[in-house]
Amino acid sequence: MQSIQRLLNTSKPFFIAWCMLAAFGTYFCMYAFRKPFNAGIYEGLTLWDIHYKTILIISQVFGYMLSKFMGIKVISELKSTSRTKLIIGLILFAEIALLLFGFVPHPYNFICLFLNGLPLGMIWGIVFSYLEGRKFTEILAIGLSISLIVSSGILKTLYFDVREWFPFVSEFWMPFTMGLLFLPLFFLFVWMLSVIPAPSEEDILARAPRRPMNNEDKRTVFRNYGLGVLCYIILYTFLATLRDFRDNFAVEIWNEVDPSFNKNVFTQTEAIASVIVLAAIGSLSAIKNNFKGFWSVNSIIAIGFLISGLSTLLFQLHKISPFLWMFLLGTGLFLAYMPMQIALFERMIAFFRIKANAGFFVYMCDSIGYLGSVVLMLYKEFFMKDLQWSLVLIKFTYLQAILSLALLAVACIFFFKTAKRKNITEAGIITSA
Repeated sequence: MQSIQRLLNTSKPFFIAWCMLAAFGTYFCMYAFRKPFNAGIYEGLTLWDIHYKTILIISQVFGYMLSKFMGIKVISELKSTSRTKLIIGLILFAEIALLLFGFVPHPYNFICLFLNGLPLGMIWGIVFSYLEGRKFTEILAIGLSISLIVSSGILKTLYFDVREWFPFVSEFWMPFTMGLLFLPLFFLFVWMLSVIPAPSEEDILARAPRRPMNNEDKRTVFRNYGLGVLCYIILYTFLATLRDFRDNFAVEIWNEVDPSFNKNVFTQTEAIASVIVLAAIGSLSAIKNNFKGFWSVNSIIAIGFLISGLSTLLFQLHKISPFLWMFLLGTGLFLAYMPMQIALFERMIAFFRIKANAGFFVYMCDSIGYLGSVVLMLYKEFFMKDLQWSLVLIKFTYLQAILSLALLAVACIFFFKTAKRKNITEAGIITSA
């Protein structure tokens, strides 16, 4: 243990590798408690004349959404001494809910997925709190980024493999089984997080200190940066809604656009996209200047929106294949989504020297984003019931790309004027009061 601590404090390559692996492993395991159920079809099951899988997804997302709202307070005010116990308790609560999901019969067990989602929304904020506020936060968070991109696809593939190995396990017991398989690994990766040292003085100087926030800190943020933050929240809502919809109904969408698809396609599209997205995010750490870093993040987000919209247009014009469309759409969505979670607010805090932490901003965005996900699914069920899942995805992609680019432009203008008004130089120094 002492040798590990010594290496973490003295060896930069070891520190970076350790943080990346710990963050990746912890969040990947979290997805094993959240995502495998939506690889099931639940064919022929309905409730209130709505397909039962939609009911299950809405139930879990609603719990996940409430978790994000709670996280605005819990994560922004979280003390470092409470992190390990909290993250373990949240995962155990989620696994017990999956156990009940297997025990309670249809159509009453949808409540169990609400309980499952209720603790899981706070896991990201806890994991990221170990990584933020450091000179190399973007590189450290690459592990977290990889898990966000590839975990859902890999777990869907593993879901089908486990069903083949244990054909007697029903769709209602598969989520608990998958969670149980990953529980020991989860404990290992949480321990790895727990031994990461706090940010150094050099980190604090480069990226601003990250402290628990109080209510006055939160009010100050909105007084000074409200319009820009609001634009980011709205465009993130569109982005999170579309990303979640594509992920939750990936099996149905592939059945429509390519009925002969191979189960490995989930892993292939996300793995290739992850290489591109992570190269973009990793390159941000090479930008030491927070002024340039902040605007570089906004540029990557804009490129992501353009890729998602243009690839969808090319697919509708039959210029590209279903595989290429799903790959490019995923790449575009993650190019916009990941920098917002990992780098945008990190750089904004560092550039403007805001007394805040990234979890506060991300959880405001996530809470509204998952509300949008619920609204889209309900809208599809009641007003586009006969429309194919793939067409819903296409229509919403166009809407998201156009509106989000407009909102991003407004936010960029606001923050540019704010920096000019506060006389903040490119070096991130306030030259006058």
